[in-house]
Amino acid sequence: MADRVKVTLVKSTIGAVPKNKKTVEALGLTKVGKTVELPNNAATMGAVRKVAPYVKVEEI
Repeated sequence: MADRVKVTLVKSTIGAVPKNKKTVEALGLTKVGKTVELPNNAATMGAVRKVAPYVKVEEI
């Protein structure tokens, strides 16, 4: 299991539930196509699962 993961926003959150919009912002994703590196831990992966339709995850 990798120490870090790359999370990329692949779909706009315009029509999303407000809670999901806040989760995407909390992950550091602001625009479609933006990629951030985050630690691979339970908190991060839980947030990613909540917004799975909007993001793509890759292990580094």
